Amino acid sequence: MQSEIAQRLKLKYSPIAILFTNEKPQGALEFKEGRWGCVAAMLTAAAKGRRVVFSRTTFGCEGGGIGLGLKNQFSEGFEYFLSTGKEGLPPVDGIPEPEAFKKTPKLAKEWMESFPLVSIPEQYVVFTPLTEVDAEEPKVVVLYANPDQLTALVVLANYGRPGYDNVVAPFASGCMTACLLAWNEASQERPRAVIGMTDISARPYIDADLLSFSVPYAMFREMEDNIPGSFLDKHEWNKVAERIQHNK
Repeated sequence: MQSEIAQRLKLKYSPIAILFTNEKPQGALEFKEGRWGCVAAMLTAAAKGRRVVFSRTTFGCEGGGIGLGLKNQFSEGFEYFLSTGKEGLPPVDGIPEPEAFKKTPKLAKEWMESFPLVSIPEQYVVFTPLTEVDAEEPKVVVLYANPDQLTALVVLANYGRPGYDNVVAPFASGCMTACLLAWNEASQERPRAVIGMTDISARPYIDADLLSFSVPYAMFREMEDNIPGSFLDKHEWNKVAERIQHNK
């Protein structure tokens, strides 16, 4: 499956398709069972051409299991790991100190309770380059974009829709923004795209100049169909596009 968006914006990496399936792809990259790993690193591997698979025993870390829809609850005391820590609690995923992403455990707990936690019925979640998808329809498409390219994606997501909030940039883990939140948007009356990889713990696994832009598949197709006649054919965008070409 080809993407005109990727071609027009000169994306560095292929868009990534996220598939939910009961068939495990042969030869796919996978975390070892019960071992820690970051889903963001696997997303980058998929962007570079690898096929990646996760199961309920190979999702890498607790946040990864939740962000992929393979685990539907946080472990007891997770709010302390996200905030101030608590004496006597064991480290989460082997990380020796609290992340301090929330000021208090109460705020962290409220954040945890706000999430649309799900357990998908399928056995596997697969990341694969969109160009390798043929008949199967992805749940979500993820694009890595630099600031200029992200600008175009935000404008294109709003181009054929009313309102100003057709794209959101939530506080969440990298895998939650890439998969869970975009998947949840697909079931909403007015689905939105999700800007992600603003997770500090995920940033080491992503190019310094890139963020993710995750879109429910139907919205992605809508954006693709809206390219003809849009700003992407106009002078203002051409000035930016020349800079992207120069920096590539």
